[in-house]
Amino acid sequence: MRNPIRSLQETSAHYKTLDAKDRRAFVADMLLNNAIYIILVVFIIFTYTQNNNIISSSSIINIINLTAASLPMALGIGGCIVLTGTDLSAGRTVGLTAAISATLLQSLTATNKFFENLGEVPIPLVLLAALLVGGIVGLVNGFFVARFQLHPFIVTLATQLIVYGICLMYYMSNGNNGQSISGLSDAYQSFITGSIIGDLTGLVIPNYVIYAVIVLVIMWFIWNKTTFGKNMFAVGSNPEAANVSGVNVFFTTMMVHALAGVTYGYTGFIEAARIGSNTANTGLNYECDAIAACVIGGVSFVGGTGTIGGVVLGVFLLRIIFVGLNFLSISSNMQYIIKGIIILFACSIDMRKYLTRK
Repeated sequence: MRNPIRSLQETSAHYKTLDAKDRRAFVADMLLNNAIYIILVVFIIFTYTQNNNIISSSSIINIINLTAASLPMALGIGGCIVLTGTDLSAGRTVGLTAAISATLLQSLTATNKFFENLGEVPIPLVLLAALLVGGIVGLVNGFFVARFQLHPFIVTLATQLIVYGICLMYYMSNGNNGQSISGLSDAYQSFITGSIIGDLTGLVIPNYVIYAVIVLVIMWFIWNKTTFGKNMFAVGSNPEAANVSGVNVFFTTMMVHALAGVTYGYTGFIEAARIGSNTANTGLNYECDAIAACVIGGVSFVGGTGTIGGVVLGVFLLRIIFVGLNFLSISSNMQYIIKGIIILFACSIDMRKYLTRK
């Protein structure tokens, strides 16, 4: 990730070399390229004037918690976008792995226990199962994208439907008849939504925030410090050139999607305990929020561009928007429209930057 202070100094030095006309054009470009951030700042200020609770300590902690819950999935999809793709199966994969996690970690005394004769299952084993299921979905996506050169949109649309069908069948099995899955074990709930930090400081910050930071560090290391990360950006920038340079494009594409699937599996494992009561609609449209966050954070659909810091910023800003909309009493139906506008606007700005550079 570039040093922002150095970038600002370079921009300032370049600005000083321009004449008056070029300076006006330069400022106009700067404003347009950063329009979404400017609008967000204006939105936050406006929301504060209507309801100053948006910057209260409880609201800020809530935004942090929501960011931590959404971040791992966004990091996974971010890698797919770096490869000029996307992943529409992400939300449904979250739903499936949440269902698996919830059914395996129900309390022994839970009403309508999914597996009646199942004893206590170790939490790490269930986490591993969720990661494995997510990784398999990702591998399937990656295989069809890499092997048959199919567009990721088509591949992940197909797997989205397949995974959703499997999820529906899962909820209908064992005599459950599509009922929600709840009554999770205390150990599982405490592992996810308990607060080690709260016990020490009194702040209500759940454990999954700590886990999200760990995932963030791991993904930052993979993106920035490994050969795999460098190959991912090389393939995203120009797969033909990367192949000539000795990069295994097939393997890299497979592994990027597999890694994304693992993050979906992790998100499902967390989400099952975070929401407490899981249905077949768990995970619905989660990928939309993740894609929007990545684009806001500067992960470009033209490929080969993006940073972990940008994804974090995008998720954080998007959560501020959604919390702000709730403070403004905007209906959930209207929020879908606003999400769509954000994605359309952010992608338009991203494409404009690409065409300008080109």
